[in-house]
Amino acid sequence: QIWNAGEYESHGRFISDLGAPLIDLLKPRPGESVLDLACGDGALTERLAASGARVVGVDNAPDFVAAATARGIDARLMDAHALDLPERFDGIFTNAALHWMHDPDAVVAGVHRHARTGARFVGEFGGFGNVAAIVTAVIAVLDRRGIDGAARHPWYNPTTEEFAALLAKHGFDAEDIALIPRPTPLPTGIAQWIRMFCGLFFSGLDDDARADAVREVEDLLRPSLCDRNGTWYADYVRLRFRAVAVAA
Repeated sequence: QIWNAGEYESHGRFISDLGAPLIDLLKPRPGESVLDLACGDGALTERLAASGARVVGVDNAPDFVAAATARGIDARLMDAHALDLPERFDGIFTNAALHWMHDPDAVVAGVHRHARTGARFVGEFGGFGNVAAIVTAVIAVLDRRGIDGAARHPWYNPTTEEFAALLAKHGFDAEDIALIPRPTPLPTGIAQWIRMFCGLFFSGLDDDARADAVREVEDLLRPSLCDRNGTWYADYVRLRFRAVAVAA
């Protein structure tokens, strides 16, 4: 997945906006150290810093790190699968990112290595059933073209039980964890959402073939995800959690 900060600002800003309530769940305090894991362009990192906490953001997308740095954030280019920071943190925050991480075991282990005992780990990402209709349509369209769409599925979407067990394995006690169905209006439509977030499904297709496939996906989804006013929705199901680090 290649991230472009300008494209995200134009078509994906609603994602960080919907993550704002997580800041109240984390409850950062002045003087605390907070890690924003996969900070993106820093829109939510700014809000974390406004609490008076000392905030570090990490992301593996150079364009996002540059955009966050331009906001005055201490943003560092780093893969969440291989966290290596000198700091230890009182709070770890993450929004709309863990579902992109192919080895969540390594990610959560790394977070615990950087967490002080008692640190809060708070986040939200795509859980079990997330964008199920969209994924089903994309896979069907690719299968018609002789491509194994299911084999290209890029996302980690666990159940609450699965993710709670992963947290416990790596020294976190899940105090609150839930799946939240959230049909979400798409300001620029489903085709743009597919182009922005489903690139890995369509890799290897030329521009014309990709455009044709996206149109077919849009046609399949129209009866279920487009209302009578022409507003498109993504069938999001988010996994929201608050966990506390216990001693290793």
